[in-house]
Amino acid sequence: MPAPETGPRDRRRQPSGDEARGRAMRAAISVIAEKGTAALRMSDIAERAGMSTGHILYHFGKKDRLLLEVLAWSQADLWTRFQQAADRAASPAEKLDLFVRFYLPSHQGDERYALWTQVLAQRHDEEGRRILTALLDGWDERLEAILREGRELGHFAEVDLTEFTIRAVALLSGISEDVMFGRSRWQHASPHAFALSALTRELLPAGG
Repeated sequence: MPAPETGPRDRRRQPSGDEARGRAMRAAISVIAEKGTAALRMSDIAERAGMSTGHILYHFGKKDRLLLEVLAWSQADLWTRFQQAADRAASPAEKLDLFVRFYLPSHQGDERYALWTQVLAQRHDEEGRRILTALLDGWDERLEAILREGRELGHFAEVDLTEFTIRAVALLSGISEDVMFGRSRWQHASPHAFALSALTRELLPAGG
């Protein structure tokens, strides 16, 4: 591994604050998806981000902390964009459409979803499991909020929120794995349309 560059000149060349952290996080997501975790080096992230290895170490501290931090940052960014889109949605049905779209990988090599699979495959201590559980629960909470709103407005049927959410997320996770694996069944069919149709059939109010 190349030695970290140091000194005032290096610090002046490096981006700072949120810009630097965002660049490092995006580079890490890209490298993890490409190389996996076993072969990952901090210098790979630094090269991809156009930063020094020392600057990357400043943001992540050590490799052991890297995966969870990058995943948490990725999810926060994704949820921010989801919420911005949901705030413009005209109905709970549109919000459900957005939820499905944001949950599923956009294509077979989706870097965000690849990051999820890499992180979940690792062994984690109690703190790591707590962070992962909170991230997974975040998806459930957002879906339950959409279902609750739709039910209260009379747009959705009276379903058990917890039970429906468990089944819905399991369905979306299974489809996501199919997409990431490259199953031929999705070459001429839309995973998004299939999942949304399966969920909305059950949510249609009686006579709707």
